[in-house]
Amino acid sequence: MYKLLTIKDKIRVPPVLFDKNKENSVSDAIKEELIGKLTKNKGIFLELVKIEEIGEGTIIPGDGAIYYETIFKVLVYEPEMHELVHGKVKEIVEFGAFVSVGPFDSLVHISQVMDDYVSYSKTGNLQGRESKRSLSVGDKVIARVIAISVKSAENAKIGLTMRQPGLGRIEWIEEERKKAEEEAQKKILKSKE
Repeated sequence: MYKLLTIKDKIRVPPVLFDKNKENSVSDAIKEELIGKLTKNKGIFLELVKIEEIGEGTIIPGDGAIYYETIFKVLVYEPEMHELVHGKVKEIVEFGAFVSVGPFDSLVHISQVMDDYVSYSKTGNLQGRESKRSLSVGDKVIARVIAISVKSAENAKIGLTMRQPGLGRIEWIEEERKKAEEEAQKKILKSKE
């Protein structure tokens, strides 16, 4: 889930950034220190949105840097269990599909692609035996998070499922919605007879 967080922290501005004004040097220090990094209970920092307040600087002898008490807003992404996510299929492999979700690549295991026997085809897609539905690179999907193991930004493992109603390739969801609307119309017409 994407979140906008307000953080109050001491930001270390190294001497190499002293040639800039205070706001730009603090901004660059925050970006260098946090952006793209994973922090416990906050997720992965994606972008510095705004610096709200910069306090007086403190110099620690022997360090050479200036430390500023700073309040700032950042955009973070933290996957949550059972969250619905939109993604795009990045790669199809024999055991499933890798889907880009936020800053992470997630896996939809072959057993979680659809309620059908699914096989890997020679053309590089996943194919349902009875439904004849296929999943290919570039397809947009809606999935649910069912497993999370995020030890580092580079070593994140997120498991997804698309087997529940309302999930899967966008075109499958539209087909199901149209089918449900047609069934409802038939029931209404039948009840009026």
